[in-house]
Amino acid sequence: MLDYVKIILQKVSFNEYLFEKELGKSLKNLLREDVLELKKWCYEHFSDSYLQILNQYFS
Repeated sequence: MLDYVKIILQKVSFNEYLFEKELGKSLKNLLREDVLELKKWCYEHFSDSYLQILNQYFS
């Protein structure tokens, strides 16, 4: 499931609204350890574009 979420986030990363929507949905469906891995991955890949959204969802 985590790999699927990563693919989806990459595909919608062109649009802030879609990115935030998909990130929120993914956090509801992932296991805790997967959320921690997703957090690390998201900050590595999207902190330049969506730092505020990441901080909102992962803080």
